[in-house]
Amino acid sequence: MSDTKPIRPGEELDIGNLTSYLNSHLIDGSGEISIDQFPSGSSNLTYLVRRGENEYVLRRPPFGNTVKSAHDMHREFQVLSKLSAVYKPAPKPLIFCKDENVIGSQFYLMERRKGLIIRGKSPELLQNSSELQRKVCESFTANLAELHNLDYKAAGLGNLGKPEGYAKRQVEGWTKRYLDAKTNELPELEASVKWLNESVPPESGAALVHNDYKFDNIMLNPNDLTGITAVLDWEMVTIGDPLMDLGTTLGYWMAKDAGEEMLNMPFNPRVLMENISRLELAEMYAEKSGREISNILFYYVFGTFKIAVITQQIYARFLRGFTKDRRFANFDTFVSALGKIASVSIEKKSM
Repeated sequence: MSDTKPIRPGEELDIGNLTSYLNSHLIDGSGEISIDQFPSGSSNLTYLVRRGENEYVLRRPPFGNTVKSAHDMHREFQVLSKLSAVYKPAPKPLIFCKDENVIGSQFYLMERRKGLIIRGKSPELLQNSSELQRKVCESFTANLAELHNLDYKAAGLGNLGKPEGYAKRQVEGWTKRYLDAKTNELPELEASVKWLNESVPPESGAALVHNDYKFDNIMLNPNDLTGITAVLDWEMVTIGDPLMDLGTTLGYWMAKDAGEEMLNMPFNPRVLMENISRLELAEMYAEKSGREISNILFYYVFGTFKIAVITQQIYARFLRGFTKDRRFANFDTFVSALGKIASVSIEKKSM
């Protein structure tokens, strides 16, 4: 199960203020609360709030956040309120708090889902069964295809984004974010940026896109690893080109030649990445979604670049003292590695 730990220094919440607020806004009575932290996320902060036998998940922006649009708690709350009604893996939100005086930022509370999040070593059953590995990947891609095939207008999410020109805006937007967070010279990554800006394809369609879909953002049923009990971290959800979403998923999917350090990153189970290629994963998605993926190289390179920028933003926050989380101290090495991976793919014209 996704374990909690004591709250990291510098990321504490005012338990007195929070208790008073929840006593006024929750319908399950009053009482003292306790708070632990889900420690594995690297963007929005997530806490487990207990009161009696009840458990809730609290989401707030990271401390030192300077990109308000990237951590809009009210937007995330509104999306999940509608999405959870039509897409079972989306957790149901319960309360939104706009008063920043309560814990120092806006936040929302949602139901707690339980399940297995695979980070690091996989369960032995998955390690030892190639058949199960393939079925888990098929379920993983089918779930993404299901999200992309939802009638987002019928769900009340038609105004969530502007699909026209989405791919071009994404490339330009992530280029600007990279330059704003830049700390080192990375010629291979910047050459990939140039290639992306010159290679934007026509739109492939419009869909609800998660924008950070990977195994450590999903919960699996521990009794049936092909079952998905929750999809988490909806902060970047919008309406856009579904293949851009797939590209991000593929960007997290490391090949065997990526090296030990990258293969050991906790985004996806290593055993799956070692036995199922990016192309196989993309083909599974194409089969489940009915979408054509002949230009998949662009989307994969974009996804790799986007992940590099997210990592660079986190590293810049660490350097500037906005977070003291030592996990981020060497993130510059991952940014550099991702730049090299993107550059090699462009050179080889394959992912």
